[in-house]
Order: sequence, then C-alpha cells, then structure tokens
Amino acid sequence: MEKITYADGIRKGFEYLLENHKEVFVFGQGLWSPWYVGSSMKDLDKKFGRERVIDSPVSEFAVTASALGASLCGYRPIVVHPRMDFMVFAMDPIVNQAAKWRHMFGGQTSVPLTVRSIINRGGEQGAQHSQALHSWFAHIPGLRVVMPATAADARDLLIASVLCDDPVMYIDDRWLYDLEDEVSAPEVFSLESVQPTIRKKGTDITIVGASHSVRQAMETAEELEGSGVSCEVIDLRVINPIRYDNIITSVQKTKNLLVIDGGWKNCGLGGEIIAGVLENLPPNILQTSPKRITLTDAPAPTSAPLEKIYYTTKEQIKSSIISQLKIEKVTTSNK
Repeated sequence: MEKITYADGIRKGFEYLLENHKEVFVFGQGLWSPWYVGSSMKDLDKKFGRERVIDSPVSEFAVTASALGASLCGYRPIVVHPRMDFMVFAMDPIVNQAAKWRHMFGGQTSVPLTVRSIINRGGEQGAQHSQALHSWFAHIPGLRVVMPATAADARDLLIASVLCDDPVMYIDDRWLYDLEDEVSAPEVFSLESVQPTIRKKGTDITIVGASHSVRQAMETAEELEGSGVSCEVIDLRVINPIRYDNIITSVQKTKNLLVIDGGWKNCGLGGEIIAGVLENLPPNILQTSPKRITLTDAPAPTSAPLEKIYYTTKEQIKSSIISQLKIEKVTTSNK
C-alpha cells in the first residue's frame, strides 16, 4: 500500500499503459509543460519519449480526428483536452464518428479511442473556462463516460478505459488533484464490469454523485455523522451507461435520496438519476421527495464573490439534507 494523490493516480495510470502496451500513445496540448495538466503527466515525455507523449498544436479538432484515425489502425491513443470547454471544437470526431463507428459497420470494427477531458473551475476563470459538460456526453449512445472520484479509480479507470475497445470519455476534475488515497498495485479490470460503489455506508439518506461531487458528499456525511445523521454515499464512477442496482438497493434501505451534480439542472445527470430510481422503485418506498443539488442555471461568473454563491458548498448540502429529513437542529464540527 502507498498513499498517492488523485493527480498521482492519473500519472500512474499513464505509466502502466505506456510501459505495458506499445500501441498506446498520448496526444494533446501542454503535455510537456510542468503545469499545463498539473502534475498528472509530469516527465512522462522524458521517460517514454516524445514520439509517444506528443505535445500537439492548438487544434482540438485536428488532434482528436488524427487520434481517431490512429485508433482505426490498431493503436490505442489517448487524446488530452486540458479544458473541457475547448473540446467543443472536437465534437464531430467524438460524437459523429467515434461513437457511431461500431454501430454503422455492424460491429465489425471498433474505435479504442480514449478522450481525457479535464474540468477546470473557480479561480475567476469565467464562463468559457469553467464548464462541466459531462451530461452532454452521457447522452450519446456508443460513447462510454467515466468520472473517477478517488486516486485509485483515477488510475484504474484510466487503464480500463484505454484497454476498452469502445470509445471512452474519461473526465477528471482539477478540484480533486490534491485528494489522497491509500492504494495497492494497479487493478486491471474490464470497464464493462464497473458498477457504482458505496463509499460510505449509512441508513438515513442515500447521496449519489460522481467525481468531485463524491468528495463533497463524503465530507458532508462525515460532518453530519457526529450529530446522528447517517448518510450512505454512492459513487457512480461511470455515467454512461448508468447501472442502477446498487443505487436502488441503497434507496430501498434509506428511503431518502439526494443527488449532487456538478453540472446544471436542466436535462442534467441529477435528474437522470432520480428518474432512473423512481422508474425502478415500487410505489410508496420513499419517505421524502428525492432532491438534487446542481449549479445555478447560469454561466459561471468571473467575480470571486459571485463564485462563492455559484458553486455548491458543503453547507448547502447539509442544509438540503436537514430540510429533507425534517431535522430541527444539527450541530456539526467546523472543518
């Protein structure tokens, strides 16, 4: 066992793939920079060579389309988009090509392309640099969407994504890069086998999230625990396809559901989870109406004071849980 950060986990995933699979290469902007993608790829170009860790020109479309072509020729490329916002320039090769290829050719060919898309928020970056667009991509049939929430999953889900024969959108969040975790040796498994997992057991309410929302849920649950509120936290891990069995079982036990989503409410992941749960639950199981916490339906502000009320906080989550469970007073430690 060793303690690593989330960013370390991503780097170790790249190391494992580049060491063990000669058909893997990485292509994207800022990969040789010590800061552009954080420490998640530090010195990989020096260790594996710049012919396999390729710093690209600033053309999201050209880089992604080139990698798509390489994936059709026997390679397993990883395209890195340091900002999800600018990946919008690459929608055609991702949505119209990679996601459709296997279907259009009757399963006779595959596109083992992994697109690493990084969410950047806060720091007064403004509306064009702060978007979490995961719900867009989870809507697309044929495109698997992965959102790791722990250092171990940052590593192991990256490995599983690249070794999958389907196109995969691997989404990581800079707000998680400092999160530490105890991990053992890399675990290699099929991406198709991945299920939502319970990160914390509880009895009063089920909290469902993905990526950074899981960190917020865990921190909130730990604070509420001292006041006798028992939260069960479920990490989705993969949001396309969504597998509901573990979520349904948890909600049947707690009889209350809260979903935290780092995106917007309209047509978002939060609403999708609630709909999926309600479709699969017998009537009269829930004690309270299911709730979702999302961003305000507005573009991200540039002002620091406005950011403080725009992004979801632990206090907001705690208040929602207290209101939902009709708890009159909860005293929590200041963390």
